[in-house]
Amino acid sequence: MGESSKRQTSGLGAFLKNSSWVLLTVQYTAYVLFLHYSRTMPPTNGKRYLTSTAVFFNEVVKLSISLTIALYEVSQSAPPTVPATSLLGSLTATVFSGDSWKLAIPACLYTLANSLQYVALSNMQAAAFQVTYQLKLIVASVFGVLLLKTSIPLRKWGLMLLVLVGVAIVQLPISNSEDISLQDETMHHAFPRSLEEWKAAKLNQRNLHKRSATYEGIEEDIMTAYPRMNLLVGLLASVGACIASGLAGVYFEKVLKDSAKSTSLWVRNVQLSIYSIFPALFIGVVFLDGEKVAANGFFDGYNWAVWATVILQAIGGIAASFCIGYAQHDAKNVATATSIILTTLGSMWLFGFEPTVNFLVGTFAVIAGTYLCEDSSVASGKRQTPRPPPIRVDRYEKDSKSDDTSPASATAGANDFSIKLPTTPFLSDAGLSSSRPTSPGHARVSSARSGSGGYFEK
Repeated sequence: MGESSKRQTSGLGAFLKNSSWVLLTVQYTAYVLFLHYSRTMPPTNGKRYLTSTAVFFNEVVKLSISLTIALYEVSQSAPPTVPATSLLGSLTATVFSGDSWKLAIPACLYTLANSLQYVALSNMQAAAFQVTYQLKLIVASVFGVLLLKTSIPLRKWGLMLLVLVGVAIVQLPISNSEDISLQDETMHHAFPRSLEEWKAAKLNQRNLHKRSATYEGIEEDIMTAYPRMNLLVGLLASVGACIASGLAGVYFEKVLKDSAKSTSLWVRNVQLSIYSIFPALFIGVVFLDGEKVAANGFFDGYNWAVWATVILQAIGGIAASFCIGYAQHDAKNVATATSIILTTLGSMWLFGFEPTVNFLVGTFAVIAGTYLCEDSSVASGKRQTPRPPPIRVDRYEKDSKSDDTSPASATAGANDFSIKLPTTPFLSDAGLSSSRPTSPGHARVSSARSGSGGYFEK
């Protein structure tokens, strides 16, 4: 029975190890394409969804998944008669104990990074964002040197410089580019100044929402139906997301490194989700978009693409960290490089993206630098992972005059670490020792047994 369970566990680990890069590639590619599509597709009922609500629901979904699996882990180690309320209370005590408060900082940074990703993919093509977002590799390495005191070899600095040059080449046309409309190049027409012009525009743009007979809201409706992408805003948002995400990842690794207590990965995800919900709700939804939510509701503009984006983002944040634990050190790099290629092909097919020579050259440089830039902590064998639980091993001393081990140690199995047999004078070769103090000037005589088995010499 034990051998079959071990065989199943090793089989699952081997499967995740070999297929983790495939899962990560699918998540990276699908998330970017769905997010960009949800921000550029024809709006539902003339309204486009608020990104602050999407970020909030992302944390809610992530918390639900992590909390469910964390409760399952707790129930596995508890007796069957324990009620569910006790399991929930035990999990709550674990979540809010120890150094959990330290995760409030990376949680807020992750929330900021998720919000900036929506802004970036609303203002630039998915392929360009996927390439630009690889700047996170440089950000994480720099913060790793500052916070974790890691050493980076010269080869990795050269590869990161190659990534930086590749991103710069991809973004070179940004200085000569104006706002790009999602309809066509003829969308740069003048704003309608009469009712006739408005009717003509309404006939050609079926997704516009006519609010009243006045001109109030006409321009906003046109921008909602066919939003314009500001490449400069997209670039700044992408760089901001890289900085926030890279710093959050390094700080989270520092918390795991400095933690004196081993904590489950799912409990850590619960902690991150709980601390992420507060800024997403009170800063994003209430403070920034409170009036719009009060007027139109939480789910205004939501459709299947929006919900798919939210679920992909939530599951991807959990699956990425889970799969990497079983993967080889270069699985994430392979997934990133492959996702860049697939995202470019998907953008060409779905959004009519036309890659330029600068984009192809810069993308090739980024793919090469990302694929070859391995993690220095993994290469040197110093990857910081959560500490395993301490193992108590009872060592039985041997008599210096005897070559035989004690019967207790002989009967203990090779894998028995927790059972300690009671020790008595008759289970040890050491014999009895007198509690009488040694006389001054005289050496103490050992009370070990003689060769004949007695305690006194003949």
